[in-house]
Amino acid sequence: MMRWIMGKEEQLLQHWRELTPEKQQKVFEFVEALKSDSEATPIITEYIPQTPLAKKLWEIRTRAIASGIQLLNEAEIEQELALRRGGYRES
Repeated sequence: MMRWIMGKEEQLLQHWRELTPEKQQKVFEFVEALKSDSEATPIITEYIPQTPLAKKLWEIRTRAIASGIQLLNEAEIEQELALRRGGYRES
């Protein structure tokens, strides 16, 4: 027997179809409330360090950027580490 794996959307639709119209309305109102809550919550776009170490590291990073140093992305960091380790890379 083949077992079908449904995604969350399909599961939600299946459950939705089994509800009475009154319960569907309650679900709709609940989803609308969740949506409006998330829209009202401000998204913090600036990182605010919380610990003394994080504050110190953030200050160093800020000074480095202000001096014009180009920050490395993850791949560039891995490449630099491999070069410093004589070509050794962790897998």
